[in-house]
This record gives sequence, C-alpha cells and structure tokens, in this order.
Amino acid sequence: MGTLNLGILAHVDAGKTTLTERLLYAAGVIDEIGSVDDGSTQTDSLALERLRGITIKSAVVSFAIDDLTVNLIDTPGHPDFIAEVERVLSVLDATILVISAVEGVQAQTRVLMRTLQRLRIPTVLFVNKIDRRGARYDGLVAEIAEKLTPAAIPMGTARGLGTRHATFVPHAADNAGFSAHLAELLTDHDDALLAAYVEERVSHRRLRKALAAQTGRALVHPVFFGSAINGAGTEALIAGVRELLPNAPIDVNGPVSGTVFKVERSPAGEKVAYVRMFSGLVRVRDSLRFGRSGEEKVTAVSVFEHGQAVSAPAVAAGQIGKLWGLADIQVGDQVGVARGTLGDHHFAPPTLETAVVPRHRTDKTALYVALTQLAEQDPLISLRQDDNRQELYVSLYGEVQKEVIEATLADDYGIGVDFRESTTLCIERPIGTGEAAELLQEDSNPFRATIGLRVEPAPHGSGIEFRLSVDPRTVPAHIYKNVGGFTEMMEQYVRQSLREGLFGWQVTDCVVTMIRCGYSVADGPPSVRGPDSTAADFRKLTPLVLMSALARARTHVCEPIHHFRLETPPDTLGAVLPAVARLRAVPETPEMRGPSCVLKGDIPAAALHGLRQQLAGLTRGEGVVESRFDRYQPIRGKVPTRPRTDNNPLDRKVYLTRVLYRR
Repeated sequence: MGTLNLGILAHVDAGKTTLTERLLYAAGVIDEIGSVDDGSTQTDSLALERLRGITIKSAVVSFAIDDLTVNLIDTPGHPDFIAEVERVLSVLDATILVISAVEGVQAQTRVLMRTLQRLRIPTVLFVNKIDRRGARYDGLVAEIAEKLTPAAIPMGTARGLGTRHATFVPHAADNAGFSAHLAELLTDHDDALLAAYVEERVSHRRLRKALAAQTGRALVHPVFFGSAINGAGTEALIAGVRELLPNAPIDVNGPVSGTVFKVERSPAGEKVAYVRMFSGLVRVRDSLRFGRSGEEKVTAVSVFEHGQAVSAPAVAAGQIGKLWGLADIQVGDQVGVARGTLGDHHFAPPTLETAVVPRHRTDKTALYVALTQLAEQDPLISLRQDDNRQELYVSLYGEVQKEVIEATLADDYGIGVDFRESTTLCIERPIGTGEAAELLQEDSNPFRATIGLRVEPAPHGSGIEFRLSVDPRTVPAHIYKNVGGFTEMMEQYVRQSLREGLFGWQVTDCVVTMIRCGYSVADGPPSVRGPDSTAADFRKLTPLVLMSALARARTHVCEPIHHFRLETPPDTLGAVLPAVARLRAVPETPEMRGPSCVLKGDIPAAALHGLRQQLAGLTRGEGVVESRFDRYQPIRGKVPTRPRTDNNPLDRKVYLTRVLYRR
C-alpha cells in the first residue's frame, strides 16, 4: 500500500477547502460536505477560521484511493499566512494548485506556482467553480499558459460553463487532437519519445506513462476543471492524482529521518509536533534526536487514517505523524539523520512590525509567555522584547494577522491586547569589511575571553554565515564539550547580536569570521593562566566586538520593494501615473491588454498601502493592483532607525554598565 503526502494550495477564496471536503466525501470519510460559509468544514477547526471563512492554520486529513493512502494538507490561501505554506513545502510529495474559473490566475497563484516550480514539486492544477457565472475555459487555458507555465495540458473539456449543470468531460483515448498536443508537450523532454512519435509508433498508453513520469518530475502540469460544490470533475481529479502523482518513497529499514512542519499545543499545554517521516521508524518510548542537540523521549504517537489522527505504536517512513513528549522541539527541526540544509525561506520574510500592548498591566508577563509560545509555532513571526520601554513587538505579513493574534490571545490565554500602528521592517547589509578584537587580561576588557571577529558582505539573500578561523588550541573546548560545540554556540551568539545593527535593524547577507580566540584557566598553558573563563564571558563579549567590527564595515539600511501589476481603464492612466510617482514607485512603460491598460513597476512596501487606498478614487473603482515582494533596496536620503531593545553594545560605557552591574 502506497502513501502520498499531498498539499492543496490556492489564492484565497479559490475554493481549496471546499475541494478538500469534496475529496473526503468522495472517499467516504465524511457523510456530508461541510460549508466554509457555515463554518462546518473538517479542516477549518479554529473559531476564527469558521468565523471568517478562511484557512489560517494548515491541517492534515487522510483518505484512501484504492490501495493508496493520501495525507492531504490544506494550507491557507491568504497571503498574510504564507508562513504556514512555507513550512509545509518541505514535506510534500506533490500538490494540487486550485484556480478559480471566474477570477483566474491571481497574485498569490503566481507566487505559489513559481515556488513550486523552483522546488520541483509535482503539481496538477484544478480549475474550480466552473458552475459560477463568468466561468471561463479557453481564455483561462491561455491565461494559465501565459502567467503560470506553458507546460500545462488540459485533461478534458468543460461544458455548460456558468450553470449548475456544468460538467467536465475527460479526453478519450482516441482523441487525436489531445494526443497530438500531449505528444508535442512531452517530446520536449524525451528524445526517445520524439523519435517514436516521428515514426508514428507512439500509443496512447505510452503517452500516459510518459505523462505520469514527467508530471512526477515537475516538467508538465495536467489541468483538470470542475466544481467542488457540485462534484463536477472531482472524479477525474481523483483518478489523475492516483495515476499521475508520485507516491512517497518508503524506506522503513533506513535510519530515522524526518522533518517537523507544525507545532501546536494540546489543551493541557503540551507540545505536539507534526513530523513527516522520510525513512526509518519512530516508536513510542524511543529517544529521538532533533534539531542541533536536542534528544528526548517520545511519549505518544498518532498517525492519520480515514480522516483523523489515531493512536499508533509508531510512525513510519512516508507517513505523517504527531509526536508527544518533545518539549524543546521547534518547527523546522529535523529528527534523526538530517536531510541537508532546510533553512532557506521559499517566500519573502515578513515586512511589517507592530507593538502588542496588554490592556491590563498585570498581563505583561503572561503576554510575553503567550507570544513566545505563538512564535514557537510560527518561526517567521519573530518576537522582540524592549526591556527599556517594557514593550513587545511581533513581525507580520499583513493586518489580518493582528486580528488572528488578538483572537488567539483572548480565546486561548484570556489576555486582551491592543496594537500600535504597523511599521515597515527594514534590514541592514554591510558595505565593506570591518575587524575588531578584545584581548584577554587587557585593562579595557572586563571579560575572561579573547574574541576577534571580521564582518564582510555576502551575496544578497544569502543570510548570515559564521566561520571559525583560529587555532583549535585557543578554543575553550572544555567549556563547550568540543570545538564543534563552541562553533555552534558562537554562531548563536553572533546571530543574536545581529538582530539589531548600527541603525537598529536586523543585519543579514554577511559572513562573520572568528579570527582570534583565547581563554584562561588556573593551571595555564595552552591557555592563559588566570581565573577560569566561562561561557558567559564569550556570550557577553561577542556583541561588543561584533558591533565594533560592524561599525568599521558600515551598513546600508535597505527597505522592502514590491513589484506591482496594476490594471486600469486607459482613460484613468493620466491620474494614476502622477499618484504612483508621488509614492516613490518606478513604473515601466504601460501596455494595452484588451480593454485595460496594464502598468507594472516597483514600489516601496511602505507605500503599497497608500496605493491601494487611492486606487479606487483614481480609477472609478475599476482599478486592480496585485503585488509580490521582490527585493531589499538601499534607502536614499534620511535613514530610518529603530529603537534598540538590547543593551546597546554600540555604546561601550552603557553596555558594560548594564551587563556587568545590572545583570
């Protein structure tokens, strides 16, 4: 029996949660189809999900297609919750990307498809809502080819569009036009198939086999049409999933290896980790290694069967399971043997930040604990604490997240909160190279450690890299167990210090190299004779040295830039262009697309909200704008700063006073 871990992705309101309900109904898991509007669906279990009719948290349900077990992961479509999609991508075997037959290819659809193609995740497309007025077929097929991928192949024809009798008719084996189109697409990637096709030796069976192979390699993308509401086309989609998408590779006898993609807390407050197993077997009472150094005992296991999670003695390769007992586990941790680096982000990081203020002063401590737990479940939403101002900040993708955080804090923790106005999150990048050092036993250095660091620029998007370039004999391995342990902790100190740079923003895209190291012990060589060095000495000295090196390197403050696409009636362009220019946008040459004028360009993220607010008035309510994060760009003119929340290592006197005497 095979297993397929299948993601279902879409732009918000395309109907993917309703499609999930239809698939569960067709498989006999549920007796009736729930309604998103009524809040009665299987996967939208949060109160706010039912209230708003949107998916906020990814959910796993299971059903069977013959001898194939499908673990279906329903993900959010709203761009404010893209972090939930981020975590799911690394555990999928394949995806269904849902598109509305009325609205067509939307902004989030394009973002998702680009990511799926970059990660080479096998994907079939399902065009939903063919029974809705305004549903399209030919025009939408052309739009998919233009905006998503030319390697899309419709698997049938939609009839009765826009009526409740709309249906999907799969192409028959003797459909010469379909076979020719399919062969033309498949032979681009298969020379042997091309030779056989030229010689007219290709059967329909061989074409279907080649289609499955190339779909499994994410080279082509079958397209199905239908309606999740009335069930049209879903039978063909299910058959396509069974035939065309690759099953999970199963290696039960291999070493334990898996990835945690979701963490939640039980009603009793215990952590529950969702893990996709790639090889091996995790049993109840096994001691499981995870993350960089964690190891804890699994106290309970459940796996997904017939629509729900059920208790099990173990979770095996290919399966998705829930694990209890791992108190320190985090989203993104790899369990057992690591499968390479999974730290790269597939989507843009959050670009907004807001202060969260408790309505009652007595809730300050409880609010910190609650937000820390929420940040555990969502690592892309970082938490900053400003001890000087007694304020807490969280990063966001959008304003809808405020409502979710507010409702979660109220419902789950009994804490009422308010939010300050959101501000744009900038970053800092080093301009040049800078070095600094603090030497052991010098009068100016009150810490029992020698640290020398060099900071230099790295390619954009590369993040932070830490390197150790010192004589291993100068490393206090006895404090950190070994040189590897020291390197790991120094990298942690460096990353923590770089959360706030010269102007208070996160520093990224740099290489930090440790070029000097030293410690002291009572019995002298190979170290310096003196009082024993401690881990705290290295932890507290690192920010001071690193900020000195960064000050010599200097930094650019960079703001997030979005690429926008704006459609407007041609006669309103004269009003739109000056408004766009005032918002510091850089437009491209306008293009005519049918009855509309299309304007593309770049705009600072901070100005995007203003563009959306003004657009209706500028275009008689007919203008539509979509955008996606593109890059960070150095700010010209006055550089914005962010108040520091650390002990301010840029001011040596202040830092030493706070670190040595207050703590």
